[in-house]
Amino acid sequence: MRQDQRAQANLGLLTEGEVELKGRMPWSSNQTFLVELTRGDDTLLGVYKPGRGERPLWDFPGGLYRREVAAWVLSELLGWGVVPETVLRDGPLGEGSVQRFVPADFTQHYFTLHQDPAYHHALRTICAFDLLANNTDRKSGHCLLADGRVWAIDNGLCFHPSPKVRTVIWEFGGEAVADELLGDVERLLTRLPGGLVALLGEDELAGVRRRAEWLLRTGTFPAPDPLAHCYPWPLV
Repeated sequence: MRQDQRAQANLGLLTEGEVELKGRMPWSSNQTFLVELTRGDDTLLGVYKPGRGERPLWDFPGGLYRREVAAWVLSELLGWGVVPETVLRDGPLGEGSVQRFVPADFTQHYFTLHQDPAYHHALRTICAFDLLANNTDRKSGHCLLADGRVWAIDNGLCFHPSPKVRTVIWEFGGEAVADELLGDVERLLTRLPGGLVALLGEDELAGVRRRAEWLLRTGTFPAPDPLAHCYPWPLV
């Protein structure tokens, strides 16, 4: 099955499949569950994040699960495909996001992947994505290697209207962003708001456009501000 056909099949299962809780995912600050989705003879493992399982944050509005879906929508609008298929739907514990589970090599993460130049283009793409999404929690372990691709997961802490980028991906600071990526960002501006309008507030949507225009204007990956809180914790 071709990649785009597989993605459509996955979206069908994520959206319409019967959801069965398999267990709670360890090391998650919010309630996160491994689920199995079934439709007919087809099954798929997913990661379910119900809204009711979120802990309130003092510096971030609620509805992180909606931002998980918005991150996938943004990735698709850009044509980058860095976020696994993610949908908004009802589940056993109420409305939440359900994302395709990535059967990754969990010994690999950003810090190990960066050692291999073969992955640098993928990591630069995720870096640019995080700048557009204003990701405030890109830990090393949120970059997963599966089937030769690098995936970006755990994107709930994104789209804050105020500048809050916190990431481990700073090695490309000062480099020019590839023309290919900038072309995709320019096309993004003609596609906004797209499906994001149902997931984000007006100020959050305006932030996406503002950051896209900034990236096109500067054309450069930024370096971390030594006076700002630019790294997540823990790093991995």
